[in-house]
This record gives sequence, structure tokens and C-alpha cells, in this order.
Amino acid sequence: MTKIVLLLCFLLGLLLLAQARDHHRKIEFYELGRGDFKLNLTNYGATIVSLATPDKHGKPADVVLGYDSIDSYKNDKIYFGALIGRVANRIGEAKFTLDGKTYNLPANDHGNTLHGGSRGFSDVVWSVESHKKHSHVTFTYDSYDNEQGFPGKLKVEVTYMLIGAHELAVKIIAKPVDKATPVNLAQHTYWNLGGHNSGDILSHIVQIFGSHITPVDKLLIPTGDIISVKGTPYDFLEPKKVATYIHELPDLYDMNYVLDKSFQKHLSKVAVVRDPVSGRKMELWSNQLGLQFYTSGQLNATEGKDGAIYHKFAGIALETQGFPDSVNHPYFPTQIVKPGETYEHIMLYRFTAN
Repeated sequence: MTKIVLLLCFLLGLLLLAQARDHHRKIEFYELGRGDFKLNLTNYGATIVSLATPDKHGKPADVVLGYDSIDSYKNDKIYFGALIGRVANRIGEAKFTLDGKTYNLPANDHGNTLHGGSRGFSDVVWSVESHKKHSHVTFTYDSYDNEQGFPGKLKVEVTYMLIGAHELAVKIIAKPVDKATPVNLAQHTYWNLGGHNSGDILSHIVQIFGSHITPVDKLLIPTGDIISVKGTPYDFLEPKKVATYIHELPDLYDMNYVLDKSFQKHLSKVAVVRDPVSGRKMELWSNQLGLQFYTSGQLNATEGKDGAIYHKFAGIALETQGFPDSVNHPYFPTQIVKPGETYEHIMLYRFTAN
């Protein structure tokens, strides 16, 4: 009994220490912009708050779902625009074994761990390394040993950078300090190319350059299999509307795609999304092997910014990533990064309209 009390005191101490560290960092908003292309972010969760880009008539609109206040982001359970970590997506049974030791994590999703635990990287205040309004902003975070149960210290850096007239690059670097640890970071923006308050995305036309998926059980944990999308509602190898097969799925779209690429360090086109009404098109390029395609099935009259009410299908999340639950599937590409190694995740978003 004494050991249990000591353990609880230790965990409470770590939580209070983390909250104290965040308390000394000021939460602020940061703008990047070039002409009619404008991006707003906050260092709370290294979060994308808004992105305005023009339609086929040259009229800009904000195409990112989000909130009006920091308090709303602090209470958010949907991960609007956030940087997710230390391990994005799900870890089955909230545990994994590394080098013979089992690590227990917060079970914040039906007995599993989701998006780094009950207080992942989306719920911390990041430091601001540098900010130039017409160029970039760089956020950094030092994750401590045993944060949310993960081993070792991890130094993380994310840079949001404007390239050209209507392109956004995101570069994430993570370096373990003293222990090997799983690392799988993701960017969790919800997109609606008609405008964040324009209704649903069922008429958006999507193409995903992934011919296989990692199927899941009823709790959305991968079974360990890798199957072809051919002949299934998950086949977006050719462009088609989101609505085409969505009602054939019991849980809508929330699936990891195995991307058709050979080398992780080279950028490849991952997905293309087009809104036929506004004419906006977004291309996503990345160096990752997986893509989570999610059609916001959990939204239910969620109060968003500018008085918007977000319902089911209000946005699309396209999260480049490693495969979910890789720590428990030895045949999936590993997410273990050792001291002296560097995790690098790059995304490029290219916006056009016609």
C-alpha cells in the first residue's frame, strides 16, 4: 500500500511540475502571411488556428476548423489544428514493451492510448524559437522522461514556413536525449476547402496515393494485417467524392493508408483534395509512410470560431504519420528512435484555385 501511495505522489508531482513549467510560458498567437495567403498559429499545442487562401474568384476564406479562444483549445477533445505526440494515433491496451521493459500509458480512449495520452503535446505550451511574419515560426518543446509514461527525454522542434505564394511547409524534428523511445508526430488540422463554416465536405473530391490500408478492430486498433483497397469503399486511387461510399462504412472514414512510396526520406505526393464549388485545391506531400484519413465523425454541434457550429463531416483531417500501434506490431515500420538518431517529418501543403 505504501508503494502505491508513493507512486501516486510521484505521478502527481510530475503533473504539477509540468503545469508549473507551462505556467511560466505565455500563450500567444502568431501570424504568417504573404499577400492573400495568411496563417495564424498559437504556441498552445503548436496549433494551426486559421489559414486563409483565395477561391477561383480570388476571394480568400479561412479553410481551417477551430475556436475563437485559448480556453476552448484547452478544453478541446477533437485536436483541432494541433501538433500531436509523443506518439500520434492509437496504442493498443495503453502499453508497449521496449528492450524487455513494459511501459504503461494513460488509457484515454476505451482502454487504449490516443494521441500521446491524456496530456500529449497538443496540451502543452511550446516555446517560440523564432518568428518572422513573412517567413516562418518555430516552436520547441522539451518532453521529460516518463511524460505520459514514455521513456526518456525528447527534444522536439516544429517549423511552419511559407514557401512561394500559396504553399505551407511543416518540418518536425525530434531527438531523444538519453533513452530509446517511440516517436510518431502528426499535424491534426481539419480542412474544409469551401471555408471552415461552409457546411460539410461530402462533395469534396479526394485522391489518396495509397493502395493499401491497415484494417482495425472495433476499437480502431490495427489488426496487424495490410490489405488492398481495391474493391472496397477505401479506394481513392482515382479521385472521387467523399460521399461516394461513406455510408457503406459503419464508422465513416478513420483509417490509416499505406502510402505508395519507396523511400521515407523523399517527399512524395500523398493526397489531393478539391472543392468543386470554390475551386480550391490542396495537394499534400510528405516523407512519411502512412496517412490517417478522417472525416470528422465525432463532431456533433461543436461550437467553433466566428459563431460556426461544426456538425459531422464538417472537415477532413489528413494526418501523415507512422502506422498506428506500430510499437505492438513488429512487422510494421518501427517508430523507435535512439539517442544520436533524428526523427524528421516533413509536410508540404500546396493551395491553388481554378
